[in-house]
Order: sequence, then C-alpha cells, then structure tokens
Amino acid sequence: MSLISTHNLKLVLGGQTVLDSVSIAIARGEIVTIVGPNGSGKSSLLRALIGALKPADGSITRAEGLRIGYVPQKLQIDATLPLTVQGFLNLPRRQDRAVVTQALNQAGVPDLAKRQMGDLSGGQFQRVLLARALLNTPDILILDEATQGLDQPGAAAFYHQIEDVRRDMGCAVVMVSHDLHVVMAASDRVLCLNGHVCCEGTPEIVADAPEYRALFGTGTQGALALYRHEHTHSHDHTHKHEDH
Repeated sequence: MSLISTHNLKLVLGGQTVLDSVSIAIARGEIVTIVGPNGSGKSSLLRALIGALKPADGSITRAEGLRIGYVPQKLQIDATLPLTVQGFLNLPRRQDRAVVTQALNQAGVPDLAKRQMGDLSGGQFQRVLLARALLNTPDILILDEATQGLDQPGAAAFYHQIEDVRRDMGCAVVMVSHDLHVVMAASDRVLCLNGHVCCEGTPEIVADAPEYRALFGTGTQGALALYRHEHTHSHDHTHKHEDH
C-alpha cells in the first residue's frame, strides 16, 4: 500500500500545463528524489502532493490519516523580530516542550531552542525548518530544495541528517534538489521530471538513462561513484564524511 500516489496527474498553472500524465507511488520508508531542469514541474508536483494545488486531471490518493511534514524552499522571517527557535516551533499552537526537544534532536540541532531565529546560520535555519516538519511525527517528509543557499559540505551534512531521520522514524522522504551528486547517492529511487516523468529508477539506472544524460550530461556519474565510495566507507567511522 502506497502512502501517496498519483495517477495520470495533470497540473495547469496560469493556463500553462506544467505536468502531464504523471503516475508515481511513494512507499513507506523510501527516499525518493525528484530532479529536473528549471520549470520542469518539480515544486508544483510537491505542492500537489501536500494538497496546495488541485489537479486539472488525474488523481492523487493518500493513505488514510496520512501525516505529512513539509520543508519549504525558503521562509522569510524578519530578522529584527524577537522570536526564539522554541517560540517559532510553538506557532501557530503551543507544542509540548518534550516534543519540541525531540524534534530539535532529530533535526541535529539540540542546543538551539533559546537562540533567536534572526541569529541562525543558513544551515541552522534549515535544520529548524526540518524540526518543525518533524513535530507531528510525519509518515512522509517532503522537502522542496531545502539546501538552497547552503555550501556543499552544509548540503551534504543536511542530507545525511535526512537519512538519519528516515532510519530513526521510518518515514518516507520525497525531495526536490539540484545537488545531483549528493542526493543521487542518498536516494533509493530517483524521478527525473521535465513536464512528465522522463525516467525513474535507482540512482545508477537513472544516471545511465539517455533522457537523464540529455538533460544533465554525464558529469554527475563520476561524482556519484566518488560519493558512494566515501559514503560506504564512512559508515565505518561515525559521520567522518561530513568533514569532506
């Protein structure tokens, strides 16, 4: 039983068809990455999955009682606003303190509760957005280019955190990203979009697909192999790869 699936999904924005005939299914516990060029419909697909966009045609089926955690691309908060991390996580309704503490732990930032939101680095801010998405113990975690603006080590560390979350919570993860060489290695399955599903499968299958190469070239292949090598070896040493 899929957590969420689409059948022949069509999305229209401003009179333009952005996605057509998209049929996908997300199973419990898997990490699925959506890649594709700008304007290929990636963010629109995520917005449809969370219920923010209505299909023009086709259908979206969600498991009964499905809990979704969503990490947006970015969130603007007035830096002069006196708002602590804990205060932010208590909006719009107060959370039990233990729940907030657990979410910050799961997001890898256990010591930030009393910090001002305006004082956080880009990486810390994204971890706090991740903590917010984890507050309701989601069945599926959806991330829309959540590492935009982070440097490569910061992005890699964030994706390792996502893998830890998946392992510890057993939730599915669906993410859109431009960090091809990193997310390809962190994914169980990759969907390549360009207005429709060009190709899908394991990272190795997609990296070899002619449709993927036509969009992205072959440059990610070497990076994928290198990252997998480091990634595999680093599991012998606790998170050594986050220093690379």
